[in-house]
Amino acid sequence: MYMMAKHLHMTAVGISVLLFVFRFIYGQMNPAFLQKKWVKIVPHVIDTILLASAIWLCIILSQYPIVNGWLTAKVIGVIGYILFGMVALKSTTPVKKWGGFAGALVVLGITAKVAVTKQIFFL
Repeated sequence: MYMMAKHLHMTAVGISVLLFVFRFIYGQMNPAFLQKKWVKIVPHVIDTILLASAIWLCIILSQYPIVNGWLTAKVIGVIGYILFGMVALKSTTPVKKWGGFAGALVVLGITAKVAVTKQIFFL
């Protein structure tokens, strides 16, 4: 069960990140693209699968945010990634868009590092 949940979660992470990068870059070339119905729906479906698989993994491993510091840091990182992603996709100025995009990728990298090492602090 664990491997199935982990693979589902990792696949959803990969698809979610690829969709974010694709939407951002293609949205820079053609802003009307971001208004297409499938572009608005598919990321929510993938992110729902991502969240459900994360909860499933927490239950399987008996590790929960607040109780486990690294998991709390990971949840905070995901929230930061979402907020920066919103800035990247919804801002009207190029500086804010690219700043949000860069911020999202930096927070994503830190969150991935925490997920892999299960350590909050690393150098």
